[in-house]
This record gives sequence, structure tokens and C-alpha cells, in this order.
Amino acid sequence: MIQETLVTSQNTAGLVHIAPMGIHRDGDHFVILPFRPSATLDNLLATGVAVLNYCDDVRVFAGCLTGRRDWPVKPAVTITGSVLACALAHTELALLHIEDDDTRPKLFCKAVHTANHAPFQGFNRAQFAVLEAAILVSRLHWLPPEKIASEIAYLKIGLEKTAGPKEWEAWQWLMDTIAAHTSEVAL
Repeated sequence: MIQETLVTSQNTAGLVHIAPMGIHRDGDHFVILPFRPSATLDNLLATGVAVLNYCDDVRVFAGCLTGRRDWPVKPAVTITGSVLACALAHTELALLHIEDDDTRPKLFCKAVHTANHAPFQGFNRAQFAVLEAAILVSRLHWLPPEKIASEIAYLKIGLEKTAGPKEWEAWQWLMDTIAAHTSEVAL
């Protein structure tokens, strides 16, 4: 199973990095597959730990992909790491082993601590739309403009029916990024 989550890692100087990632999960074992180059990869290799943050504020996902990475954090419980303050729950991970690859290494991790902070109230279609649009933004350099436009048009249907202020804000960040990319490609 793949879970869309937010990975927090930090370098040896304690600088926190937040990255949205699809994490492969099998029980209490997780596989993180960052593309090179990656601050998450560098941090995990340097410290051997990371945190998975389960969050329903889609602004964090969209923000990380649009240059807004300054989200409040608090210390992890059992590892030297950080947890997003807005996380509904989190899982602290320890790196077990690496399957190296020049493009996308596999980092095999084990859960060493999990905590719940607030109840999950469920996702609405707008949150889904923002998550999917964020994934599109992460692939702008791979996808043809027509594919991006058709996906955005479909996702906007659910957004318009169910979005609140947080979802609209996140959506706008993503649309601004897509517009900037489209302008650059047209030049």
C-alpha cells in the first residue's frame, strides 16, 4: 500500500526538511523512495531516522511543492527528529537498510514509535483534488501540458463543490506554480 504523507527529516546540524512523499507501507515496515538528489535521502543517510506525519491540512503538501516549507514542528518522542505541529498522528522511523540505485534508492525503515494527536475527521473531495494537483506539480517536467490541463479541469469540479479556505489557498499556490511553469515552457 502507498500512503501520501509528509516526511520530516533533519541534517546533522538539526535543520528540518519537510517533503511530501508516497511511502510504501507493509505493517510496521516502510519503504521511502526519494529521487536523487534529495535532502530527505541525504538526511536519512546521515542520521538514520525520519518521521512520517499524517496530516489533513493539504496546505502543507501544496506548500512544500511551491516553496513554502516553513511549517511549525515539535520534537519527536524517541528519535532525534521533528514532528509537524499540525500532524494528526506521526510515526518515527529508523533506517534498517538501503537498496541503492543511481536514480531512486529504496530506504527500508521500521516504525519505532507511533502517536495520535487529534482525531481524523475524514477527507473531502477538495482535499483529494489538492493532493492530486500537488502530485501533478511534482511531475510538471515529465507531463505534457495537455495532460496537466485535463487533470486540473477534472480535479477542479470536486474542489469547487467542497473546498474551504485552506483548500482554496493550497489550490491557488499550485495553480500559480503551474502557470509559471507553463509560461517558462512557452518561452
